[in-house]
Amino acid sequence: MRQFGLYTLVGIVSNVLGYLLYLVVTHAGVAPKVAMSFLYVFGATAGFWGNRQLTFSHRGKILSAGFRYVIAHCFGYLLNFMMLEIGVNWKGYSHQWVQAFAILVVAAYLFAVQKYFVFQEADAVCKPSS
Repeated sequence: MRQFGLYTLVGIVSNVLGYLLYLVVTHAGVAPKVAMSFLYVFGATAGFWGNRQLTFSHRGKILSAGFRYVIAHCFGYLLNFMMLEIGVNWKGYSHQWVQAFAILVVAAYLFAVQKYFVFQEADAVCKPSS
């Protein structure tokens, strides 16, 4: 529960700021998927440091964790992109609401992946169980 609480705190700060910036840049005329793409990279980068240090207190190899983090976020990005594509372009929903919902879905996915894959100690990730 402690990790989930810290993850939520880091996520609220980064996602509220990111979502407000998303609203500003889309209001200025940037296409929703373009805005999300650029902001996703910045949010993911900030999230790596915050979650590695604060949430999961990871002390393993930073490059290994970073590689797993990039893999996790590639799938998170694709999930977010597809939610915008389907919700906005296929279903006709407001991009603001679709993106707000996507933030919650992707955040839940990323918590599980970071807890059990990204920030595990090297022995837990690389060695098969006996």
